[in-house]
Amino acid sequence: MAPHKLAALYSDLQKAFDAHPCDIKRCGSLLGQLKIGLIQAGLLLPSGEHKLEDLVVARDILEIGAFWSIRAKDVPSFDRYFSQLQTFYTDYSSVLPPSKREFPIRGLNLIRLLTQNRIADFHTTLESLPLPADEINENPYLRHPVNLERWLMEGSYSKVWNARAEAPAEEYKFFVDSLMGTIRNEIASCEETAYESLPLKDAATLLFFTSKSDLLRFAEKRGWEVNLTAATITFARKSEENMEIPKQKLIAANLAYARELEQIV
Repeated sequence: MAPHKLAALYSDLQKAFDAHPCDIKRCGSLLGQLKIGLIQAGLLLPSGEHKLEDLVVARDILEIGAFWSIRAKDVPSFDRYFSQLQTFYTDYSSVLPPSKREFPIRGLNLIRLLTQNRIADFHTTLESLPLPADEINENPYLRHPVNLERWLMEGSYSKVWNARAEAPAEEYKFFVDSLMGTIRNEIASCEETAYESLPLKDAATLLFFTSKSDLLRFAEKRGWEVNLTAATITFARKSEENMEIPKQKLIAANLAYARELEQIV
């Protein structure tokens, strides 16, 4: 791809990405063309020496791609863009000027690991960040996922819910919503075990629903019985399986173990 065409596509991408609202479809189309251009120029996964301005543009394209992926709700695409950016954030960190998007994207990756319940990877990634611990706590993009992880471990789900309003970037809310989906299913399983029924209002509070229609959709997915007249939810209980204990086999096995022990002694 000719350099002038790559530059034109890059300019179009910036305009589509910065538009209000963001032109998601247009960005996706442009990113596909630009990645082909980066491959042809050897800049998608660069190695060796390249012009500084070319590396900066390539990094910027991939960073826009990472944010676009979240706006398009395409997590696998975000994973690919984040992986491609690692070359720029590590191998060329001493060459390139700092990027204002680097730590927002690193923070998004940390929350992604939380939503996938990859706690060990979360801590490994956190420890590998090019910042000392005190600066991580001062960085709002990194402090946010660190707090989320601590609140999840504490079971402070209300703090996780409130963290959505405190997200340092709009894209963070996508992953917080995903976390809340997981949390709601865990709470719902506990409710099904602990209660036969609950008032709609109490169920909504426990599940962090502010909309009655959202609660009703969730109840339908869980197979709960909703009585709008009485304003109650009756939880679906799984029928207990009748398990036959193989008494004769257990007795025979215990006797065999006893004989073996006698022989050893």
